[in-house]
Amino acid sequence: MPLAISLPNSSPPPHLFTRRHANLRYRRVSVARSSTQENQTGVIIVGAGLAGLAAATRLASQRIPFLLLEASDGVGGRVRTDIVDGFFLDRGFQIFITAYPEAKKLLDYEALDLQRFYAGAKVFYGGEFHTVADPLRHLLDSVASLTNPIGSVVDKGLIALTRARVLIKSDEEILTSAEEVPTIDLLRGIGFSDEILDRFFRPFFGGIFFDRDLETTSKLFDFIFRCLALGENTLPSMGIGEIPNQLAAKLPADSILMNTRVASLEYPNGSDSGPPIVRLQDGGVLNAELGVVLAVEQPQVDKLLSGIREPVITKPARSTVCIYFTAQPDQIPVQDPVLFLNGTNTGIINNMFFPTNVARTYAPPGKALVSVSLIGSFEDRSDDDLAAEVLRELSGWFGESLVTSWRHLRTYRIQFAQPNQCPPTELVKNPRVGSGLYLCGDYMTSATFDGALFSGRRAAEALLLEKGLV
Repeated sequence: MPLAISLPNSSPPPHLFTRRHANLRYRRVSVARSSTQENQTGVIIVGAGLAGLAAATRLASQRIPFLLLEASDGVGGRVRTDIVDGFFLDRGFQIFITAYPEAKKLLDYEALDLQRFYAGAKVFYGGEFHTVADPLRHLLDSVASLTNPIGSVVDKGLIALTRARVLIKSDEEILTSAEEVPTIDLLRGIGFSDEILDRFFRPFFGGIFFDRDLETTSKLFDFIFRCLALGENTLPSMGIGEIPNQLAAKLPADSILMNTRVASLEYPNGSDSGPPIVRLQDGGVLNAELGVVLAVEQPQVDKLLSGIREPVITKPARSTVCIYFTAQPDQIPVQDPVLFLNGTNTGIINNMFFPTNVARTYAPPGKALVSVSLIGSFEDRSDDDLAAEVLRELSGWFGESLVTSWRHLRTYRIQFAQPNQCPPTELVKNPRVGSGLYLCGDYMTSATFDGALFSGRRAAEALLLEKGLV
């Protein structure tokens, strides 16, 4: 039976139930066996997010036996989709860029049924919306926007020059460059005005980095800008969680163990004695003959390795809050699959969009979905208070008569949305950190979908090379 991982919390709504959902299943194990041999495999991967799945995919391609351990009830890590009342709710604002180089190698885009966003955005400023458009994809819209207040004509010319600058570099040149500054310093150095920085760059790239101050390294800005120039912003029609689901479905049956939480990694006979043992929270112990790949979020790494190394000092993580509302289709002010940005530099909203304008499948028939993103954790505010304030703010954007009819559906508070990648950074870290022990995750490379996938493959290849298996 092929292993595929379903979206959590609910069965797919009847209007979207297909044959592929019929075979989706989980597996839960309690490893407390008497035979050491039964508790041993070639490689143990801890964490079934994108990085762990990419590592597993690389090992599977070499027919290396492995177990992929996941503490939760589904794959994907931060890249998950829940089904609530028939709506597909991605866990936080997430967009998939088709030009991600590692993703192109691993994913079947056609099977994901990617739905495209408008190549640009609508910026709310001065009480109305102004269009910022990609001139190569929407020439007429771009020409019409030359004189709008979202930056000067010179600013828009500088965007074209920035595009040319990143396109003449390779991804590797960008990510391994020794030269970096905060993104805001890069943009000011290029000559962009404060108007376009505040009204476009801060909400647009701030929404990508979860960093409206744009302190994130210029290397990540250049990488994302290059991908945006070469590809399209999309969503899978069945939710962002279909990306990890697709990777999991290609792995050997019974190789993923759900609801299996790891308590620690340990070297019982010294740090040079081979791969560490994997101690589970239920008391079980697993042994890897070749190595262990730790593919968990950065804050969890130090906890699991507390007996092996000193904690690594890290910068505060990026946080976000994503709030979903439901509405009737006639209560949605536009039908375009466009991203809306807050260019006012006031209020709590950073960006928002209507997922059902991008992919109709995100809601049951006769319903629409609204997604609003905030930057930060807002720990001092309740979900109800945040939802009420967001509706008041959006009433000034779209009109009170429309917005007051929207119903709050769910709020996601994502404390660790991304690692903090302010300079100085090392975006291609060595995955080997001990005998038979390798790390992967977007904190090891670029804080992107692609960075997670790349780091997983790289960790697996480091293991294979060290063992002479490739």
